[in-house]
Amino acid sequence: MIVTLIIICEVGFWVLLAAGLATRYLLKMPRLGAAILLLEPVLELVLLVVTALDLKNGADPSWKHGLAAVYIGYTVGHGHRTIKWLDGHAAHRFHGTPVPRPPRYGWARARHEGKVWLGSVVAAAVATGLLLLAMWYVDDPSRTSSLESWMHVAWRTAGIHGLVALSYAVFQKKAPAEGAEERDERPHDLTKV
Repeated sequence: MIVTLIIICEVGFWVLLAAGLATRYLLKMPRLGAAILLLEPVLELVLLVVTALDLKNGADPSWKHGLAAVYIGYTVGHGHRTIKWLDGHAAHRFHGTPVPRPPRYGWARARHEGKVWLGSVVAAAVATGLLLLAMWYVDDPSRTSSLESWMHVAWRTAGIHGLVALSYAVFQKKAPAEGAEERDERPHDLTKV
């Protein structure tokens, strides 16, 4: 049941996101669109409550409960950034605003990647907190070893992401020289060749 609910929450995330952006840009109702986007955390709250009730009703803590905690952590750590990124692309598509792109070179790119990595740290911290609460709630170390292993997964993932983010600071991509033209990214009309 928990895995099904995780899938429903993920599908619900994208459905609410599409509904919010469509309301905001296609129906030209920005406040209602923002209100729909603000419903996103309700999905994680439902998942949290159902997971807690499942444990309260005597379910053995398993990988499903660990996955639910990591999913909620990921949403807390990266959900806002994902919504903001997609909102920027929708604004570009429907209002002609500039395409939201991260910085491409030097320290600006390294700082950007560091901020994204902080989202992974927040995700791991939230997942760890939820898993510790679940372990405390069950209060039987022999039954909660699977939950403990999910904490290691969350922090290992954040650590690997940290190494990738650090590589942007250590091996910085340099900007093209002054006067050098950037590659033209517009589609070419091949009929005129």
